[in-house]
Amino acid sequence: MSGHGHHDHGNHAHHGHHGADEDHEHDRGLSYDLPVLARRRMIRLLAGASLVPLAACTTDDAPTSSSATAGTSSSASSSSSSSSSAECATIPDETAGPYPADGSNGVNVLKESGVVRSDIRSSFGNSAGGTAEGVPLTVTLTVVDAASGCGTPKTGAAVYLWHCDRAGDYSLYTEGVTDENYLRGVQETDDKGQVTFTSIFPGCYKGRWPHIHFEVYGSLADATAATSTTNTSQLAFPKDVCDTVYATDGYGDSVGNLAELSLDTDMIFRDGYDHQLAATEGSADKGYTATLTVPV
Repeated sequence: MSGHGHHDHGNHAHHGHHGADEDHEHDRGLSYDLPVLARRRMIRLLAGASLVPLAACTTDDAPTSSSATAGTSSSASSSSSSSSSAECATIPDETAGPYPADGSNGVNVLKESGVVRSDIRSSFGNSAGGTAEGVPLTVTLTVVDAASGCGTPKTGAAVYLWHCDRAGDYSLYTEGVTDENYLRGVQETDDKGQVTFTSIFPGCYKGRWPHIHFEVYGSLADATAATSTTNTSQLAFPKDVCDTVYATDGYGDSVGNLAELSLDTDMIFRDGYDHQLAATEGSADKGYTATLTVPV
């Protein structure tokens, strides 16, 4: 991670690579994330214990045949948003992390005019006006009603999406980009329950698997008022795609960081990521598309 040491200050649970001082900051970040995480997961586990027999959502946990296993693996590479038993569970609840900019930890970008947008590569409003560079990425989330078996799109809901830049830095928080608000935006779901964002592929910073954060709101009005979040989760990327992207210019630090990680050991995804691993297609030259069904 050479060349980005100055970004550590005031950025707990982020880079943490300058010895004891940053290790302390990193520990503070974990303590920030984990209590909320543990509490949400316990609630989810308790709720799931009573719902699983009714929802029949266990194909990814206990395949009963080779076809079930094949169905699970093929869904990871398909961009289809069709409902299947493996997609009936509500999207796992995850921490928003230390850099949400939704008013829960310092700055609130959701109340800024211009935050409702599909192209989130550039900063807006009274920011410094910078643009995040990197391999192009189009993200499409399909928000569906879990209670109806994931077959009913959630029209008129809203999604707030944010992620780090290719250096692993978060706008509004990381030293050097605190005056930027790029890679953050809100969209209202259409009649298919979909939102689409034009962005760049996020980098991999020390200690976390490459990911995108998102919050689901009941309406666009709720989102822009920063109230009544219904779901908070994270999207993960396949390793082969990350390897390809990080071999390109500008992602140098991500190569070493990714080498120290796996989906199975990541603090967020290690308890299961089948419902959060985006179907990702494309190339480093032309860009990628990432799609995920989000049952709420």
